Amino acid sequence: MTFCRRAPHWSNGMHRISVRVDDTLYLALQRRAQGANLSLSDFVRSILVQAADPRGRYIYSSQDELLGICIQILTLVATSIGERSPKVLERGMADATAVLKERGLLGPEQDREVRS
Repeated sequence: MTFCRRAPHWSNGMHRISVRVDDTLYLALQRRAQGANLSLSDFVRSILVQAADPRGRYIYSSQDELLGICIQILTLVATSIGERSPKVLERGMADATAVLKERGLLGPEQDREVRS
């Protein structure tokens, strides 16, 4: 990754940072931005804002805690549904996979894992 800071050519208070990334990272960022209904610039800008948190906290800590709780809850729900109706669970998993893929939250490697 290469960073290059340029001074603003006009006075809107914004600085420009050029970043070089490989194709894989670029496509992954683009997919995540589309999934969040944001332009790539807005998506990357929001990541940088989180990384520059003045409190110096790990930028993903609160999201990781929420994600962990959601995973626990959904595991309990899936186990309960799977015991009652395996076909309903299978359909729900297929629907969830489609939504994750549509929003850019399911990468190609994860998509292959789901299919196998």
